[in-house]
Amino acid sequence: MGTVDDYLDELAPGDRSAIEKVYAIARDEVPEAEQGKGYGMPALVYRGKPLISVMRAKKHIGIYPFSPAAVSAVADAVGAVPGTGLDKGTVRFQPTDPLPDDIVRALVLARRQQIDG
Repeated sequence: MGTVDDYLDELAPGDRSAIEKVYAIARDEVPEAEQGKGYGMPALVYRGKPLISVMRAKKHIGIYPFSPAAVSAVADAVGAVPGTGLDKGTVRFQPTDPLPDDIVRALVLARRQQIDG
């Protein structure tokens, strides 16, 4: 097991399902990504750099692509989805209202492109 799997094992079923889905999309888009840490959080790591972390916070689930530019790349799409929110480096959603798959893909691919430079 890795850091992401260990984290998922600790979560309540509803949260786990929502978070697993985001990680599954990220793994599909970047199959070379490995489990690791980014800024102390369980994350998928690509080319030695954190690609994405998904964590349960007190009031939401946060997706952290470790890049304000990646968040900006999906800001308009996220803003059109009810129940979601943005911060400089975070996309927030509720487990009962998951982020659409195409937005997650776009976020992951924006971060991958940034890492690929």
